[in-house]
Amino acid sequence: MGDEVERKDAPEPEDERPLPEEQPVGEPPRQRSGILGALRGLVLPLLALFTALVVGAFIIILTDFELMGLWASDPVAALAASWSSVTATYGALLRGSIGDPGALIGAIVTLDGDAFRRAFIPLSETIISATPLVFTGLSVALAFRVGLFNIGAEGQLYLGGLLAVIVGFSLTGLPFFIHLPLALAAGFAGGALWGFIPGLLKARTGAHEVIVTIMLNFVAYNLINWALKTPLVQREGRSDPISKIIEPSAALVPIFEGLRAHWGIVIALLAAVAVWWLLFRSTKGFEFRAVGFNPRAARYAGMSIAWSTVMSMVIAGGLAGLAGTAVILSGSGTLSPGFSPGFGFDGIVVALVGNTRPLGVVAAAFLFGALRAGATPMQSATGTPLDLVVVIQALVILFVAAPALVRAIYRIRAERVTGSEVFAKGWGS
Repeated sequence: MGDEVERKDAPEPEDERPLPEEQPVGEPPRQRSGILGALRGLVLPLLALFTALVVGAFIIILTDFELMGLWASDPVAALAASWSSVTATYGALLRGSIGDPGALIGAIVTLDGDAFRRAFIPLSETIISATPLVFTGLSVALAFRVGLFNIGAEGQLYLGGLLAVIVGFSLTGLPFFIHLPLALAAGFAGGALWGFIPGLLKARTGAHEVIVTIMLNFVAYNLINWALKTPLVQREGRSDPISKIIEPSAALVPIFEGLRAHWGIVIALLAAVAVWWLLFRSTKGFEFRAVGFNPRAARYAGMSIAWSTVMSMVIAGGLAGLAGTAVILSGSGTLSPGFSPGFGFDGIVVALVGNTRPLGVVAAAFLFGALRAGATPMQSATGTPLDLVVVIQALVILFVAAPALVRAIYRIRAERVTGSEVFAKGWGS
């Protein structure tokens, strides 16, 4: 009898203890979910951005030799001049990325078409830069949630662009509501195929996805170079590697006449909603997160690790393929080597800054799109080198990748790591 009581009171082993119903595997506590959890997740990225801007301000001052000389002779005047220089630089960056707030409000109030176009040109350029970053950020974030590091978004982007341009110029006489979806589907399929390869190798042989995707990036780039020299793809009468022009029915047209922002941003936002629903509102998404949080527990619960690995990489690859598709179908309508300035690799940064959440990814994509779009106007207005934007981006990455440093600077107490903060097998805040 005593043995039974002792056995009854003894705590169960941790591995065998049933999980509470309100907090399943890989799911953060309910009080961390929803809007509150999303806002808390944005605190460190926002502080990282603020800290990067502060450090950038010091760089602006230290690289201005006239200001440094003024600091030696008249510190009070130097302080005012430094403030003026920093605010002018960041003001030009802001106006170059979202426009002049007064002009924006005036254009909306007066409904003047020409004023509207002039006022919204900077914001349109930010949207152009952010659109592919949303796709690649979602691609990397989805893989992170399953415990995979998809560093091959660049190669998947290239394959998506290749298949999209082939469908875009080879099919003629189709209405846009058929041709455009076919081109988008081809782009998704191209990226999905390039994501399927590392996913299958990971599931069947254990080959590390980082190594495989890095190699596939080089394969994809050289495959593009080869394809652009074949009669099927190369434009007639051209000796340089450039593809044929897509049909107008396959193009992503601008949303507003006179602005370059196109319907690809709408597709990107819909993709973000779809990824959010998949991860946080579907059974398969729960399996994805459970596998990423604790593969052994997921396997014990009857979930297929191999299936989750392959399918997540297929979907991630397809999303990256849509990034290349958006670039090709919205621009000149042609494919050429190096058409991506690194959108696939920037997607890694976007996913990390966005805390691997779809809403955060969209916000981070617009942030980096704004920095990219505002760099040239900033240089034209103030003479500040474009390298400052690169430095700010690098500092944001540094502070996001080292959250302990940000917490130490602002004396923020570290929170207990939960499943939502695990990026990929050991990656977390």
